[in-house]
Amino acid sequence: MAFEGLSSRLQEITRKIRGKSRITESDLKEMLREVKLALLEADVNYKIVKEFILSIQEKALGEEVLKSLTPGQQVVKIVKDEMIELLGGTESKINFTPNPPTIIMLVGLQGSGKTTTAGKLANLIRKQGKKPLLVACDVYRPAAIKQLQVVGAQLNIPVFANEQSKDVVHIAKQAVNVAISKLNDVIILDTAGRLHIDEELMQELKNLKSNIKPHEILLVVDSMTGQDAVNVSESFNEALGIDGVVLTKLDGDTRGGAALSVKKVTGKPIKFAATGEKLSDIEVFHPDRMTSRILGMGDMLSVIEKAEEAFDLEEAEKLEKQLKKKELDLDDYLAQLRQVKKMGSFSSLLKMIPGMNQIKDLKVDDKEFEKIEAMICSMTKSEKRDTRLLNASRRQRIAKGSGTTVQDINKFIKSFEMTQKMMKQMQNKGTMKKMMKGINPDDLKNFKI
Repeated sequence: MAFEGLSSRLQEITRKIRGKSRITESDLKEMLREVKLALLEADVNYKIVKEFILSIQEKALGEEVLKSLTPGQQVVKIVKDEMIELLGGTESKINFTPNPPTIIMLVGLQGSGKTTTAGKLANLIRKQGKKPLLVACDVYRPAAIKQLQVVGAQLNIPVFANEQSKDVVHIAKQAVNVAISKLNDVIILDTAGRLHIDEELMQELKNLKSNIKPHEILLVVDSMTGQDAVNVSESFNEALGIDGVVLTKLDGDTRGGAALSVKKVTGKPIKFAATGEKLSDIEVFHPDRMTSRILGMGDMLSVIEKAEEAFDLEEAEKLEKQLKKKELDLDDYLAQLRQVKKMGSFSSLLKMIPGMNQIKDLKVDDKEFEKIEAMICSMTKSEKRDTRLLNASRRQRIAKGSGTTVQDINKFIKSFEMTQKMMKQMQNKGTMKKMMKGINPDDLKNFKI
């Protein structure tokens, strides 16, 4: 997971200082030394670390902090505010032109994930009511065009390609004409990359920029490459003039230095973050929310937004009516499980909930939920309605059909029956009705742990 090492280090440091009722200058210097080491180990640029620490020190050593009633919490707030600023301050959106189509040009090195990002971005933009067109401008890498076409087919988003031409400017111009005729209001150009920055690559991108005049040039950066990602960002920005950055592979075992350095080095905002392998795993980059995640303060707003996207309102209302009439059965349980799965991995969701990061050895294996789905799908309708029918022979049959063991079946059924009892108690107390109404995101804007 992104920032895993940095996050755990910073959380430990802030936890120590937060609870202190009195802080000396010596305490602050020790804390800042630990913060500095944590950032350097996360591969954050040395100059940026130095500026970051000096800024915190300047604000934290003031008398209003040292003599306040809660100096520890004040210092943690300063660290949080400075990190938000380091990551860009506020979210930065795509500037859609009032005269469509808006042209977005994706650039970056080979292997950074441009083609997949093009699909993810198109999918995200479509949810905003836009009609995107993907354009294959990588005419060098074998199967690059085919890869984009496969991504487009999976998302049901059109792809323009001209496999007979090697002239990317000509291809892009053709794509603009097609977009205008088909009423596509956003064009996403998937350009070629190289294994390293060279003059030939940059010249091709400059030609595209001068001839097509894209409204947004987004640099796709592999966050797992650490400090190299920052060097790449700086080079592309100097040669081409980028408008923003998309960080990919933030779900990997990355130290996070790229995200914490790229805005400061280039002066350009991080606009999106790709957080997984699914074509839905991309999100607008919110510096404040990302900082909260890094410092273990949770990110409930993102959880709610994911829930609003994933949950079908009609299905939720239907379930509420069913629960008023009868007990929760395995069909209901499976329907809810599938809805939650649309939000992403369970482990990543848990880490967005305030306080969950502080629980040691918190591990949720998403494969366990696949096993549960297989078990339920191996049952008959009557068995799903009434688990009391599940005698020894039936459990053996279900285990065989789902590729699990009888012990797995026993464990799951016991857990499900406990859930049934809990739901019944909540229903009797009227708690269920309150839960079904959901949470207002506005209530959480000032949420503090």
